[in-house]
Amino acid sequence: MGILQDLKVEIYADGADYDAILELSKLPHIKGITTNPSLMKKAGVTDYTGFCKKVLTQVTDLPISFEVFEDSIEGMLRQAKEIATWGSNVFVKIPVSNTKGESTMGIVKELAGDGVQLNITAIFTKEQIKDVVESLNPEVDALVSVFAGRIADTGRDPIPYMNYCNELCKGTKLKSLWASTRETFNIFEADRCGTDVITVPNGILGKLNILDKPLEEYSLDTVKGFYKDATSAGFSL
Repeated sequence: MGILQDLKVEIYADGADYDAILELSKLPHIKGITTNPSLMKKAGVTDYTGFCKKVLTQVTDLPISFEVFEDSIEGMLRQAKEIATWGSNVFVKIPVSNTKGESTMGIVKELAGDGVQLNITAIFTKEQIKDVVESLNPEVDALVSVFAGRIADTGRDPIPYMNYCNELCKGTKLKSLWASTRETFNIFEADRCGTDVITVPNGILGKLNILDKPLEEYSLDTVKGFYKDATSAGFSL
C-alpha cells in the first residue's frame, strides 16, 4: 500500500455493511466513512437510527456521513438537526434538492450557519457546485460531493467539474469530494486534479491490493483464469 501514502487525496470508504465498515475504519489509508439510504437498503438495514448509532459506537475518530431521507424541506431540516446530535465526527448528508427539484440551499445555509458539519450530495452541475459553496459556511467543515462517476457515465469528462469545485473550495474549510467512483484509477485522477476527498465503494477498495502489480504477471494470471474456467466447465471442441 506504499503507493497510497504518496497520495494527497483522502480515501473515504463508501458502504453500509457493518462488519466491512469496522474493518475498513481500522486501515491507515481510510480517512473517513460515507453511506446513503440506497446502500443501507442493499445491505439489508431496516433500523436506520439503530444502525447509525451502532456504527458510531465503533467509529469514533473518523468523519462519517449519514444522509437525511425525508423529501420535504422541513422534514430534511428536522432530520438533519437530529443526526447532527449523534456525534462530533458526524457529517449530515443532504441532497442538493428534493425529488420535486426544490433546492435545499435554504436549509443548508441555516444549518451551516449553526455550525453543523454537512455533506451536500448528488451534485452534477457547475451551477449546483457554485450554489452549494456559496450556501455553506467557509469556516465550518463540510463536503461538496460531485458525482464525477455518474457525470462520466453520460459521456462527459468529470475533471472540469472537479477542477471548478476544487477552486471554489480552496482557502476554506470546505472539501471537494469525488463521488460515484467507478474504478481504481479514479483515485489517481482525483489526486492529480487536486480533489480533497474521494469516496470508494467496498468492491473497488478490494482491488487496492493489486496496485503496481506487474502487468506481465497480471496478464499470466488472466490467462490462467480463462484456462481454469474452461477446464472446470468441461468445454470441448
